[in-house]
Amino acid sequence: MNFFRSLYITDRFFLGITISALAFVLTYAFDVPALGILVRFGFLLFLAVGIIDLLFLYRTSKGIFALREAPERLSNGDDNPISIYLENHYPFNVDLELVDEIPHQFQIRDAHFKMDLPKGQNRWVEYKIKPFERGSYSFGALNVYVNTGLRLFKRRYRFSQDVEVPVYPSYLQMRKYEIMAIGDRFLSIGVKKMRRIGQSMEFERIKEYVLGDDPRNVNWKATARSNKLMVNQYTDERSQQVYCLIDKGRVMRMPFEGMTLLDYAINAALVISNIAIKKDDKAGLISFSDSMGSILPASKRGKQMRLIQEMLYREETDFLESDHERLYLAIRRKINRRSLLLLFTNFETLSGLKRQLPYLKSMARHHLLVVIFFENTELKTLTEKIADNVEDIYNITIAEKLAYEKRLIVKELQKHGIQSILTPPQQLTVNTINKYLELKSRGMI
Repeated sequence: MNFFRSLYITDRFFLGITISALAFVLTYAFDVPALGILVRFGFLLFLAVGIIDLLFLYRTSKGIFALREAPERLSNGDDNPISIYLENHYPFNVDLELVDEIPHQFQIRDAHFKMDLPKGQNRWVEYKIKPFERGSYSFGALNVYVNTGLRLFKRRYRFSQDVEVPVYPSYLQMRKYEIMAIGDRFLSIGVKKMRRIGQSMEFERIKEYVLGDDPRNVNWKATARSNKLMVNQYTDERSQQVYCLIDKGRVMRMPFEGMTLLDYAINAALVISNIAIKKDDKAGLISFSDSMGSILPASKRGKQMRLIQEMLYREETDFLESDHERLYLAIRRKINRRSLLLLFTNFETLSGLKRQLPYLKSMARHHLLVVIFFENTELKTLTEKIADNVEDIYNITIAEKLAYEKRLIVKELQKHGIQSILTPPQQLTVNTINKYLELKSRGMI
């Protein structure tokens, strides 16, 4: 039974059968005995070659070995590498067709590769997959179709490698920004270098003056002792609390390049929480929708990032209307110390902001609140379009009005002393890091 399940007949075999049948029909139609003998001999030779092809394919039970190597978890919104290892145990060269049963969420129907593999050799095949949703993804079997140089039949090897792989918030971005933070290489990705201002800093050490140091920090006693101009060096105040507040409501359902705004916010929250801990601050997390979701108190202990990652992975939402009053009450109960609150949400109209403004002002009285919402890049593209007819003029006018509403929201927040970030989704992480570093450099947290 396994023989018939693994055997596939190629187009070349069907072509040979068709030609043989046609030759028989013509032979008997025109009654040419000599030609009939030749046709029968050719058909028997064709069958003999087919039997030889089968013997070559099935002479060994394990002619091919294949193994898929995938990460233990996939990173949402990133290209994740998948590797497949192949070995040829046949005593001759073979042609292979590799078909991997990747998770159905990707909707990819052409994940197959063709190659030749010499006898006794091995080869790696690599491809990348990019998920756009968190959750569990199922890989199916790994199918390898083998044929010889005769190419009359194919033998399928099916390696049962069914495995569940979770898709987590973008830990690849988290690692990238972490390495840049350690090496102070943020400038290469658009993070601005902030000039230190304000006095909310802690003393670090005394060092020799170099051009660019603040003359106000000159340590005259140390200068007199060493006969060199010495200055005090300060570092940012540490152990400050940074909370990411993630709105899981209806306004975060809008898609952009395959991902929802909610998943962009989750990825950015993971990165900024890790950066905050690397800067010796404490990171915490609060999610909310029509009711309160997860609440993780701010901390910089060793396992905090793992807790944040697991919490973000399990966030689910029905995209209902968000209740900012519940959020405010939860913050009053749970956060007793002044903290930096990074609120990831979205406002499309000024009236939508004003409905929530009383609660935002109440949060800002006790904490440093930054409202992070999204620029509609499709509207921006539309406003830059040249109008060709009346319909285009109408569409451009509406787009400009909606874009203007976004700018009015920024001004309204500024009027009430609330920090804000209006950002395209793809620039969310970089702009959030910039704001965090800016606020620390200004001594506002």
